[in-house]
Amino acid sequence: MYDLIIAGAGPSGLTAAVYAARKQLKTLLVSRDVGGQMNWTMGIENYMGYQFVEGPELMLKFEQQVKQFPIDTLIGEDVNAVLKIDNGFEIHTEDGAVNQGLSMIISTGKKPRPLNVPGEKELMGRGVSYCATCDGPFFRNLKVAVIGGGNSALEAADDLMKTSAHIYLISLTPLTADPILINRVKASDKVTILTEHETLEIKGKDSTKGIVLRNIKSKEIKNIDIEGVFVEIGLIPNSDIVKDIVTLNKFGEIMINNANETGVKGLYAAGDVTNVPEKQIVVAAGEGAKAALQAHKYLQYLAR
Repeated sequence: MYDLIIAGAGPSGLTAAVYAARKQLKTLLVSRDVGGQMNWTMGIENYMGYQFVEGPELMLKFEQQVKQFPIDTLIGEDVNAVLKIDNGFEIHTEDGAVNQGLSMIISTGKKPRPLNVPGEKELMGRGVSYCATCDGPFFRNLKVAVIGGGNSALEAADDLMKTSAHIYLISLTPLTADPILINRVKASDKVTILTEHETLEIKGKDSTKGIVLRNIKSKEIKNIDIEGVFVEIGLIPNSDIVKDIVTLNKFGEIMINNANETGVKGLYAAGDVTNVPEKQIVVAAGEGAKAALQAHKYLQYLAR
């Protein structure tokens, strides 16, 4: 029986692990990988203490700090199920292992909704990005494409207008974003809007060089030379493992209060998997620290 089980080893989970260890909690950290979305980020200029750091490099710093503490880890294993039991929580991992904890933090993050087109996986981190806020500045004075027609895509295009040479906004449907965003993007001479266009392929070998589109109505094929693609068709919260235990919002995010409580005693959540609005590394790390400190308080209460 662990004091605390942490599911997920992105910024929130790794930070929670350090704070839990400093509070002398017997902790188990379980995750498919280490770093989460940090592994996809080409460069970070807005994490305090670093003027510039690549995502995998920052992830390694987090991981090294965690390894300084006596924390049990199960890396390379997904949590398949979380069960509420009388004295805490029980997790089942894909290898069949079962572990129990008095408390638990869900920090499983989100995964981008992929385009599932040729070239996307191969060029991830080499021109293909899922975060304009993170990677936009690295495409200064370059031509880029933003895929999507909702608020996240229009916000990405709006951000990129400040730095990129030209933006192709490509949407499978008519734009569905808020009118204020649509009007702002339409007013820019740096944006070409291509609605009702399907993305067929992202081209390039060592880096992104172009994109292939098809007009849904006319079936015309377009080849556009670009050096970056921002996929903004939504993120999927990794919340399925607790969907029968906690309250989720309409986006599938875990609903928490400002103390990272889920509504289930002893069960906390942190980072991008929650309804906290800003999906940033520094925010996720702070939320992980808060969740671990709240779990420690809860365990102190149990011990009385």
